[in-house]
Amino acid sequence: MKKLLLTCLALFVVLATQAQDILTKRNGDELQVKVQEITLTEVKYKRFDNLQGPLISILKSDVFMIKYENGSKMVITEEPAQQATPASPAYYPQEQQQHLKLSGPRLGFTVLSSRLVNNLEEEHQETVSPFITQFGWQFETRIFTLENGTSGLFEFVPLVGGLEQGKFLPSLSALVGIRGPKGLEFGVGPNLSVAGAGLVFAAGTNFQSQGINFPVNVAFAPSKDGARFSVLFGFNSRRN
Repeated sequence: MKKLLLTCLALFVVLATQAQDILTKRNGDELQVKVQEITLTEVKYKRFDNLQGPLISILKSDVFMIKYENGSKMVITEEPAQQATPASPAYYPQEQQQHLKLSGPRLGFTVLSSRLVNNLEEEHQETVSPFITQFGWQFETRIFTLENGTSGLFEFVPLVGGLEQGKFLPSLSALVGIRGPKGLEFGVGPNLSVAGAGLVFAAGTNFQSQGINFPVNVAFAPSKDGARFSVLFGFNSRRN
């Protein structure tokens, strides 16, 4: 089972590293594109998921950074003189990147250790399967974004597991982590569940399409009553 999960995660990582350019706007949005031309005032590109589609133009002043498929980066620092004032929303590009809030549903499954299954069966006085589904919500705050595309994150994830077995097994996780420029992310933080209090360690990747994020994560949560291994996926978008 673990080998299959690791193989799936590796496949996601490979897909996330396809030959594409990442255009980061000053409002924090990231677009998967193929940049065609950069003029004095505009950046022209085609959507990566529709390379045969129309050529799209965006004001250069609205672009914070372009990360090309070969790993090189271009930070857009020049702005029209009439916008380079403290009253302009594009005057502080780094501050625009801070505290970007995202949220969306999460679902997946968790595999329970035999020790944890035994404890739950004693508590509920009935059989508990070691494989349980998970449903919940992810609240993410992007605290900062560096020029190389690395972001600092805080995530709060409440989940409910075991509903397919007629059980109500809630858990709460709060993670602090880092997301790299290619979407790979790592995090750690406290976890509360029916197994007690402990730490949760998470890793994964994040895909983007048309302004929507599609996170895929694996998590390991050890505790004094047993351990849990989870795979979660879903989608999220910016909250106003």
